Amino acid sequence: MQKKIWINMVLCLIIPGLLLTVSCAKRPVKSQPAVTAPVQIPQMEEEDVITSEEAERLRKPEDQRIEEQRLAEEQQRLAEEEQRLAEQRRQAALAERQKFMNQDIYFDFDKSYIRLDAQNILKQKAEYMNQHPEISVIIEGHCDERGTNEYNIALGERRAVATKQFMIRLGISADSMVTVSYGEERPADPGHSESAWAKNRRVHFDILQ
Repeated sequence: MQKKIWINMVLCLIIPGLLLTVSCAKRPVKSQPAVTAPVQIPQMEEEDVITSEEAERLRKPEDQRIEEQRLAEEQQRLAEEEQRLAEQRRQAALAERQKFMNQDIYFDFDKSYIRLDAQNILKQKAEYMNQHPEISVIIEGHCDERGTNEYNIALGERRAVATKQFMIRLGISADSMVTVSYGEERPADPGHSESAWAKNRRVHFDILQ
């Protein structure tokens, strides 16, 4: 009887242990993923990054680099000089154009013949027009305030036509010149003295294009 009781006690101790062992054997074991350390890409310093042009420059001999730099500076200097000369030419051309238009010729009272001083000025104008055949001009005839409007319009026209005929004799094409008379309507000097009237008895050139 005691032996049977002893056997039962041993079985009670062994059986739970076996069940626990079987249970642990069936439980799946979870494997932890391997942790891979990130690959460190070396960062290039900003001064280490060079362009292909810079790399090519560094491969060239020092004397060649110096010569190329000298040529580049010379080209820059020549470009600046050409720009300066072009501006000078433009200013000179503008000054000649203004002189052509601003230099009037003058007439004696109630006369339309071309005076000697006016002839010299017209020769200069003819030379300018020969140098610039692309331009056309208006020849304006003007008078002082004395006389009627109708008379002064006619007198201004005679002065303009006489001037045009003189320019034609100097070799200027008639097609490049047109005449108009303003009579006393556009005085250069609004005064009522002999000096003012002398300034208003004139022919003025204006460039059309």
